[in-house]
Amino acid sequence: MARYGFVVDTTRCIGCNFCSLACKVENNIPDEIWWTKAYTDGGEVEQTPAGEWPDNLSMAFMTVGCQHCDNPSCVKACPVGATYKDADTGIVRQDMDKCIGCRMCMAACPYSGVRSFTWEEPKYFLDFPVGSVDAPKHQKGVVEKCTMCWHRIAKGERPACADVCRTMARYWGDFDDPDSEVSKLIRERPYKQLLASEGTRPCVYYLV
Repeated sequence: MARYGFVVDTTRCIGCNFCSLACKVENNIPDEIWWTKAYTDGGEVEQTPAGEWPDNLSMAFMTVGCQHCDNPSCVKACPVGATYKDADTGIVRQDMDKCIGCRMCMAACPYSGVRSFTWEEPKYFLDFPVGSVDAPKHQKGVVEKCTMCWHRIAKGERPACADVCRTMARYWGDFDDPDSEVSKLIRERPYKQLLASEGTRPCVYYLV
């Protein structure tokens, strides 16, 4: 069994959202829906720095998507098993064919905005979806989220977001492998995790 997850280096991320676009294309994600987005980590207002002008200002970027938790509250909340934790990879997956659209998973998840509900028939920038033929098939009336590109992992490839990061701010690997790059990074560098106090044990680490 593996325990796959991400490490994001906030000292290298420039907020370009290239990872967000790669995710959207690879997974044929419909208009108005994003599975991962870059946010500013600074002042109380979005896109503003923390501190005092002019000599003590700071702002960083961080990408946020499903945290693929070891103790996911969404899995416990789903009444039909549409949200589940894959035993072989540790990935929190979403079965859109089972989903009944109750959105209990969205209510239970402490990470705001990482899941989306498809209110209408999926629409795309072009007249047809682009990206991988193995990506999930999007449907009206269901919840969807980051799949960690499990269809790519099954073929021995990395998630699209980790593949395209030009500043080398995004890493992916197996935390159960002590020799993996992600395991070494969190041993050697200080990091934080989002809402660690919630007890969900996220598999995304942010280097600081």
